[in-house]
Amino acid sequence: MNLSNLHPAAGSKHSDAFRVGRGHGSGNGKTAGRGQKGQKSRSGGKIRVGFEGGQMPLYRRLPKKGFKCRNSKQIIAINVSELDRFEADSVVTIETLAQAGLVKNSYDGVKILGNGELNKKLTVQVNAFSKSAAEKIEAAGGKAEVI
Repeated sequence: MNLSNLHPAAGSKHSDAFRVGRGHGSGNGKTAGRGQKGQKSRSGGKIRVGFEGGQMPLYRRLPKKGFKCRNSKQIIAINVSELDRFEADSVVTIETLAQAGLVKNSYDGVKILGNGELNKKLTVQVNAFSKSAAEKIEAAGGKAEVI
C-alpha cells in the first residue's frame, strides 16, 4: 500500500454548503464565522460596491472625463493607392477588401479617400467615396458605386 494512493471512500466527500451556527463542537458555532460585532456581523449588513466607510469614494474624487456621442459612426478609411493591389477589371467590395487584409471589421462602413494614384480599371462598391477618390477611380476607367 502506498500512502500517495489513498483516497476517501466514494460518496463520503461532498461539496454542499457548510452549515454554520450549529454549536461549538462544529468549530463554526456561536458567531458562525462572522467574528464579533460590527456591520459585517449583522444580518443584512452588506456594504455596497465602492463604499469607503463614509470617505468620499474614489469614483467621486476623480474628475469626469470625455464624451462619447451615441450617434457617431465608425467609418474605416482606405486610400485609393491601396486599391492598386487588385487585378484590373475586378469588382472591389468590402468582402474582397477583407480578404486582401485591408479591412478587419467594416464597423459602420468603408470610405475610399483620394490619397495616392490608381492605374487600374476597377469597379469599387463601398459605402462612401471622397470627391477626389471618385474622380481618380473614374479617371482610371473604373466605376465608383455607393452601396
